[in-house]
Amino acid sequence: MSRQATPPTSSTSPPQLGPLVAAVTAASAGVLVGLALTATTPVAGIAHVGTAVRVGLPIARVALDLAAVFATGFALLPLLAGGRAPASSAPVFAKARLGVVASALVWAAAALASLVLQAAEYRPADTALSFADLTSYVSTVAAGKALLVVAGFALAQTLIGLAAIRLGPRVPPELVVGCGLFALLPLPVTGHAGDSHLAEYAMVLVELHIVSVVAWTGGLAVTVALVARHRGLLAVVLPRFSRLATICLGVAAATGLLNGITEFVQHPTVRLWPGLVTTAYGQLLLAKVVALAAVAALGGYLRWKLMPGVVRHRRTALVTFAVVELAIMGLAFGFAAVLSRTPLV
Repeated sequence: MSRQATPPTSSTSPPQLGPLVAAVTAASAGVLVGLALTATTPVAGIAHVGTAVRVGLPIARVALDLAAVFATGFALLPLLAGGRAPASSAPVFAKARLGVVASALVWAAAALASLVLQAAEYRPADTALSFADLTSYVSTVAAGKALLVVAGFALAQTLIGLAAIRLGPRVPPELVVGCGLFALLPLPVTGHAGDSHLAEYAMVLVELHIVSVVAWTGGLAVTVALVARHRGLLAVVLPRFSRLATICLGVAAATGLLNGITEFVQHPTVRLWPGLVTTAYGQLLLAKVVALAAVAALGGYLRWKLMPGVVRHRRTALVTFAVVELAIMGLAFGFAAVLSRTPLV
C-alpha cells in the first residue's frame, strides 16, 4: 500500500500568533519583575513622580523595543529568503510588508508616548504637562531629541513600507531594513553609557548590542510566525537566519558583558563584586545573563537537532522551541527596559 503524501502547506495560511504573544507577554512580566526589584530605588537627581509615570515609562519602553524587534524582523524576511524563495511564497512577503507598516507605526507611537512620560518625569509638578514643557524637555535633554529622531525614522519606515505594499519587490528590502536600523541608534547613546568616562567605547558597545539583539529576536519571531507553515520557504530561510543568529549571539553576549563591566568600572563606589548581587542593577544584569544563556542553549538545540529536519521538509517541534525561546527573550527585554532606567547605587 502506497504511503499518502503530506499535502503541501499553503502560503496563504494565517500567521502563527503564538510566538508574538509569547514575546509580548514575557516582556510585560519582565517589566513587572524589574519594577519589583527597583521599587525602593530612587532615581538620583529626580524628585518623586507619580505611579502612572513610574510604571508607564518602562511599559512604553518595552512597547518601543518590541515594536522595533517586529519591524526589523518583518523587514529582514525578504533578505533572509534571498533569491531562492519559492514562487508560491509571495503571500508571505505581502504579510511581512503589512507587518513592517503596523510595527513601525506602533514604534513611532511608543517613542512619542515615552517622550511625553519622560517630560512629565523631568518636571514632576502638580500642574498638567504643557506643550511648553515638552519643547523645553526636547531642547534641553538628549533623550528627548533622541526619541523624536526615533519617531521620525519609524514614521519614515512606515512610509517606505506603504510604498513596498504598493510596489512590491521594486522597493529594495535593504532600504526598509536600513531605515529601521537607523531608528535603533539614537536612544542607546543617551543611557548609562553616555555618563561614563569610557563613553566613546561604551556607546559603540551599546549600539552593537542593541542591533544584534533586535535582529536576532525579530528574525526568529517573524520566521516562526510567518514561515513555519510554509516548509519550502522555511527550508530556505531558517539556515540563513541560523547563521545570522549565531553572529548576533556572539556580539550580544560579548557587548552585554563588556557594557555591564563598564558600568561598574566607572562607578566611584560600587564594585563588580558584591555589586552584582547587592544592587538592583546587578540583579537585573544577572537576570539578563541567565536569560541569554537559556536562549543560547535553545538556539543551539534548534540549529543542531531541528534544522536538519526542517531542511528536509520534515515536521519538527520548531514552533514549540521557538515559542519558549521568544518567551525568554521577551523576559530579557522586560528586564532591559527597567535596567535602562536603574541607577547603579
